[in-house]
Amino acid sequence: MRETPEQRNLVLILARAFAAQLATAVFLLDPEGTVIYYNEAAEKLTRRPFIEGAGETIDEWMTRTRPRDTEGLELPVQELPLGTTMLKQEPAHGIVIFRTADGVDRQVETASFPLFAHTEDFVGSFTIMWPIEEDRR
Repeated sequence: MRETPEQRNLVLILARAFAAQLATAVFLLDPEGTVIYYNEAAEKLTRRPFIEGAGETIDEWMTRTRPRDTEGLELPVQELPLGTTMLKQEPAHGIVIFRTADGVDRQVETASFPLFAHTEDFVGSFTIMWPIEEDRR
């Protein structure tokens, strides 16, 4: 039986409710790669309120934040954990440096995993980021 959009979106509704309760930065994207939510911790990490980031695409995020690896080389979307999740619909983990809204480079550890309403029904991604403290670098 094929799910209706309302049922399919229930996974994202529940993921958003869960993310809102976490003290760790969480980003939710729909299947097209558009930001549909990020929590208060993500606002603090990126220094950008959700109201400004809602509806941003992966490409817009890439242009604005210039993600890089630990050697300072720019990363294409497919090499980002979030990109792997969106393109291959599988979990991914890594370290990324990105530019915050106020121009500060932040090094974060990030894990991203796909959200499915059912086995073959990809509805988006759930990405967690946490800053790497100076003494861990």
